[in-house]
Amino acid sequence: MALQIDTIDEQILYYLSQEARHTSAPDIAAEVDVSAPTVRNRIRRLEEAGVIRGYHADVDYQKVGGRLTNHYVCSTGSRDREEMAQRVLDVPGVINVREIMSGKGDLRITVVGTDTDNLTRVAQGITSLGIEIDDEDLIHREYFRPYAPFGPRDEASASAVTGVAGLAGDADVIEVLVRDAAPIAGKTLQEANEDGLIPSDVLVVRINRDEGSITPTGETTIKERDFVTIHSRSGVTEETLEVFTGN
Repeated sequence: MALQIDTIDEQILYYLSQEARHTSAPDIAAEVDVSAPTVRNRIRRLEEAGVIRGYHADVDYQKVGGRLTNHYVCSTGSRDREEMAQRVLDVPGVINVREIMSGKGDLRITVVGTDTDNLTRVAQGITSLGIEIDDEDLIHREYFRPYAPFGPRDEASASAVTGVAGLAGDADVIEVLVRDAAPIAGKTLQEANEDGLIPSDVLVVRINRDEGSITPTGETTIKERDFVTIHSRSGVTEETLEVFTGN
């Protein structure tokens, strides 16, 4: 059964996701407006419930002797996925394994090697377990950010755009808070397209509301206070943002 959390827990998770190492309980308490002991007790409860699974260093392996980081999409076939995930962690060079709820490509494995020959040896170690490698990519950079709906509720301090730094041209994916009286609020996505509010190269790929995450269709109505994830390969312009923010 999932642990029931409130807005204080959500904001604690938000600030720990930003920077756990340099964020103390008093720092979070000042942002959330509760006492530092309350924050410590909340963190302990979240840890004991398995919500906070650990605090890990974000290592740039390329800066450590020019090491390479590779990502493999793999399939376990008819084998026990959980067992194979645990076994593949023992292969030297494997640093992360994710189980995916699908038939093919149900394991995503991240490895680090000193060079391409080393990566090949790691791949051979993976396939020796009977795991099939379907695809692979060399990772260049990786970016993280906290889950925006857990962030500050104060509109004066919270930016409407909470996805990717940079607004136009170089931004492909941005998460936007739909403001009160925004032009798109109250319209379905089909209506917004017909009215010319959303350019043809812009897609709304996800909506987060109080009741959870929504995969939108043309009949989905955009509501005020939605967190909307929008995507465009040509960049999201400020004019498009204004449709959601009203600014």
